[in-house]
Amino acid sequence: MSNTYEKLRNEVVAGGAVGEEVQTVGGLRAVIGIGVILALLVVLAFANIWSFVFVVGLLISIFLHEMGHFVTARRSGMKVTQLFMGMGPKLWSFKRGEIEYGVRALPIGAFVRIVGMNNLDETPGEDESRTYRSKSYPKRMLTITAGSIMHMIIAVVLTFTVYATWGKSEASTRVGVIAVEDGSGAKAAGLTRNDIIVSVDAERVASAEALGTAVRSHKAGERVSLSIERDGKPLTLSATLGTNPDPTLNGAAYLGVKSGQQTHFVEQSLGSAFTGGFTDLGRIAWASVGGVVKVMNPVNIYQHLTGVNKDQTTQPVTVYGISRLSSTIGQETGLPGILLTLAGINVFVGLLNMVPLLPFDGGHAAVATYERIRSRKGRRYMADVGKMIPVAMVVMTFLVFVLFAGVYLDITNPIR
Repeated sequence: MSNTYEKLRNEVVAGGAVGEEVQTVGGLRAVIGIGVILALLVVLAFANIWSFVFVVGLLISIFLHEMGHFVTARRSGMKVTQLFMGMGPKLWSFKRGEIEYGVRALPIGAFVRIVGMNNLDETPGEDESRTYRSKSYPKRMLTITAGSIMHMIIAVVLTFTVYATWGKSEASTRVGVIAVEDGSGAKAAGLTRNDIIVSVDAERVASAEALGTAVRSHKAGERVSLSIERDGKPLTLSATLGTNPDPTLNGAAYLGVKSGQQTHFVEQSLGSAFTGGFTDLGRIAWASVGGVVKVMNPVNIYQHLTGVNKDQTTQPVTVYGISRLSSTIGQETGLPGILLTLAGINVFVGLLNMVPLLPFDGGHAAVATYERIRSRKGRRYMADVGKMIPVAMVVMTFLVFVLFAGVYLDITNPIR
């Protein structure tokens, strides 16, 4: 038990795996492990291409985050010993010089191992001059914040790409059909994907929420007239409403379509696309700060778990939930919508990663800043990170709780 605790503690304060005897792995283990990961990606691509695009984009973002740390650390003269995609047991690795590169079993993150992160990170004497802790404050800050900086760069590049290629997205008052449920009144009436629903019994609908309200204003079993547009041409259909399968709606009327607000893109000049990438980054960042505070609030999480809070804008969500949501986003807006979603997630993750608590990068930045403040007249002060371990373990426990709560809510109350 003590060895497990010490290993976890060392990895939390060191920012990566330490004390590993096996330097490289391969063979059948690598073939099977990597084969399973690739097979899962192939299955995802066939099951839902938009979720596949989103997951691949997320994996690329994680890799670029670690490359930010990797490049700045080496440029600053620090010794880097590992660069891995994934966490957990090794699947495959190779060594070039003093650095081990490889893939681990769980595709839930990545890490760069920089030696000598703090006073608890034991390092051979000959390597002390190349440790993270031995470098100047500006070099340490650049290295430890490089991951979050990379997320912001990714967000700007993605936003600029969308604005320059497709234009800036603007929501319209047109409600498009994303999917039609088999056996529903909508299916029997002849509604199809990409139809535009203009009105229900002459009541105009300008949003997906308004469509739901209009349908529920009738009773199950009633016939309603649907005014729609198909391929730019007006069309009138007649549908018999069914009963909503959601038991909380007490037998409300049900049409049987998944709908969403249509989004159109307004063409931008290259100059507007460039400046828009930066200005919208600030807007997204401001919204993300509020999002971090709300989503990570224990009271908020508890209220979602108990069903007291039904506001999905404050609900914890995992990669599983977001990848499911990306399917809807892709169907509504295509590739530009997926890229903008990835831009927003990069901003959120970049800011979350700078929370000034270990094991976040922001925790290491806070330690470096505290050491800089306490240093006087050329004498370097070094913080005792051991005193922060209890807090770091509490943070780790809380993150595990948020993960399991997010998975549970993604399954029982998926974000729509």
